[in-house]
Amino acid sequence: MNEGIGMELEGIDLGDQRLNQRSIRVLETLYANPEASINAACNGWGDTLAAYRLFDNTAVQPEKVLTPHIQKTRQRIRQHNVILIVQDTTELDFSRHAPTDARCLDKPTRFGFYDHTYLAVTPDRLCLGVVGGEQHDRSPESLGKKLQRKALPIEEKESFRWLTGYRQAVEVAKDCPTTKIVSVADREADIYDIFVEAQEQGHLANFIIRAKEPRSTLVPNPEAGPSVYRKVRDEVRASEVRVRRTIELSQTPKRAARQAELEIRAISVTVRPPRARPHLPTVAYNVVLVEEINGPGDGTDVSWLLITTLPIDTAEQILLVIDYYTARWTIEVFFRVLKTGCKVEEIQLETLARVKNCLAFYKIIAWRVMYLTFLNRECPELPCTAAFDDCEWQTVWRVVKKEPLPSKPPSLGEFMKLIAGLGGYNNRPKEPPPGPQVIWTGLRRMADFAIAWAAFQQINEPTCV
Repeated sequence: MNEGIGMELEGIDLGDQRLNQRSIRVLETLYANPEASINAACNGWGDTLAAYRLFDNTAVQPEKVLTPHIQKTRQRIRQHNVILIVQDTTELDFSRHAPTDARCLDKPTRFGFYDHTYLAVTPDRLCLGVVGGEQHDRSPESLGKKLQRKALPIEEKESFRWLTGYRQAVEVAKDCPTTKIVSVADREADIYDIFVEAQEQGHLANFIIRAKEPRSTLVPNPEAGPSVYRKVRDEVRASEVRVRRTIELSQTPKRAARQAELEIRAISVTVRPPRARPHLPTVAYNVVLVEEINGPGDGTDVSWLLITTLPIDTAEQILLVIDYYTARWTIEVFFRVLKTGCKVEEIQLETLARVKNCLAFYKIIAWRVMYLTFLNRECPELPCTAAFDDCEWQTVWRVVKKEPLPSKPPSLGEFMKLIAGLGGYNNRPKEPPPGPQVIWTGLRRMADFAIAWAAFQQINEPTCV
């Protein structure tokens, strides 16, 4: 059964049935043309005004908008054995047309806020949806006072969001008891409080965090003297190589594409608390060191120290930790879809509250684009009607194939090639699978075709149902 994007708001409760219905219409309208401005996406001034009034309504809040989507996401999570809750932060810069109450980013002249999102992802990188998030900004007076902020309690620091993200993963684990939940984050999440909390809660949610802090572990003295503290990275580097692997590194602005030969080591350690907080308990976890050998030596060599509560007894388990960590890149793609595809930094609304309400809708849209992109790679044999209405696939078929409609709907894999073609994808033999950018462009064109199809009701073809 096809579930369109409007189904993500099924059960939304904004305190008024008319508001509930309007929120679904606005979501579907913005989804039909995610790159356009609100004015351009809406059908006339009446619809545009209705969208503006929705964003400005005090009954509308980002949490209320996302609640039904989060519930749907948890339903999808329960269908999987392992799910990664990936968290990260992106900055949203509205300096060119800042809301009247906007505050600062990293400079007094840059206005906007930081968005921290928790995303549910399968190990195969299928994005199942948003499970939570928060935003923060800065006052001009707080800029340049990093040392003063360092002495604050964790609850008053910006870094508290990483602990909140781990707690969110724990809540998901409680609500989805048959699914193994793994919280995944990059270097900013290397916070001792997370390790303490995870240990005290019995690791209800596992974690993988790339190390940043030079923590120490107690090791036996080889000369039979008292045990000594040694840096964790030095200790794991001195251990034996457990696995070797060759991976393909894609091109980035900082490096050319290349093959990287990796040596992988893994040990268990017990780590002491930071010197400034000796009252905290020691924590035990596993570490996996991934280092490139014979690299270019230009600063792009792979060197990851991963902290995890997942087992590392076998080579397969160690490689699984690395695979789960690299799936973290999915959230980077999510932010790119938000900012490049949905152009959320070009939203022009008068207040932060309105912007954040609008952003909640675009987060659902960004998820949907990513979901279809990667569902196509994971389940291409599904019928396309699992994700698209008849009006949608039939119009695309006629426009692209220029053939009569088939007796049964095409597979999702076949149909997504047509969508990608509308977005400029050439489908050459050695070309990688279509990414989110061509998919969202194709979806936008598909929406236009479907509207025209429904409006004109072609006489010699079956009508949409």
